[in-house]
Amino acid sequence: MRRKFDLQLFATGDNNNQAIRYYGKQFAGIVEAVFAVQSHFGDFFAGGLETLDGISEKATAFSVKTSDVASALTAGTVSSAGAYTNGYNTGANVGMGTGTGSTSRFGNRTEVIYNDIDVPYSYNWTIHEGLDRHTVNNDFDAAIADRLDLQAQAKVAMINKQHGAYISSIAKKVISKSSIDATSVASVFNELSAYFVNIGAVGTKVASVSADVYNAIIDSNLATTAKGSTVNIDREEVTMFKGFVIEQIPAGDFAKTTVVGEESNTQYADCIYAYIQHIGKAFLGINTARTIESEDFDGVALQGAGKGGQWCPNDNQKAVAKVYTTGA
Repeated sequence: MRRKFDLQLFATGDNNNQAIRYYGKQFAGIVEAVFAVQSHFGDFFAGGLETLDGISEKATAFSVKTSDVASALTAGTVSSAGAYTNGYNTGANVGMGTGTGSTSRFGNRTEVIYNDIDVPYSYNWTIHEGLDRHTVNNDFDAAIADRLDLQAQAKVAMINKQHGAYISSIAKKVISKSSIDATSVASVFNELSAYFVNIGAVGTKVASVSADVYNAIIDSNLATTAKGSTVNIDREEVTMFKGFVIEQIPAGDFAKTTVVGEESNTQYADCIYAYIQHIGKAFLGINTARTIESEDFDGVALQGAGKGGQWCPNDNQKAVAKVYTTGA
């Protein structure tokens, strides 16, 4: 679905009569909006696509606060007999008596610190188009707005592939099947479900699946539907299967898994990415987005360049699984 944006505000501004006009902030807003609608793995990342205009030429993208991404795994300790590793200690000399000022009935205090983690960029993007006054056949500002819209859609399509490859690369649970059909698909999801239960994963479980797997789920007659307004406001129902929200993803956005040791390190197509929602961050940096008068033709060059990337904490990567088929 193509989403249109009203960007006629470009026609006014302090630099309206200058040879170079910058569109960094506008392009950032367009990409964020398109990502919200057209991202295929948007629910993997918390807060949508973060954009930053005017980035410098360096490797580090963002300093991400670790508190921004919720933990996907439960954690805790089990008390040994008679030990107050958990719970409220009412001992006479704990917080009272001889323990006054040196002990606490609440147990040890854990300091809360919000750590910053420097996250590197992982890919580059560019825009280079020309709008000639003699051939564009449209209002210049309208044409620029339209091209920025279309470029944003193209960038999100590229980002979808980047995100698919990233999710594949960090998956800690890998399942190989010769094939998946209506008869075997339940056993695959039983294995995935057991894995997420056993690692103590918390949150909404999502399975992004290929068309073949989606059809196998539907043909199995085991899928259910549920109201999904909190998952996607553009639809009223969502397909559920074995406790997973099912998302159908184009085959081109799935990466390939290389099996080392087989002939020529054979690559097999991934067909399922299973994960807990909102356990990573996605970001896009903009070096420039501008139009500049061209000396080669009577018009302007529309140019843009930047970088992007994604990040998922190491602990949360345990809550990512993938399935590939060997095509037998």
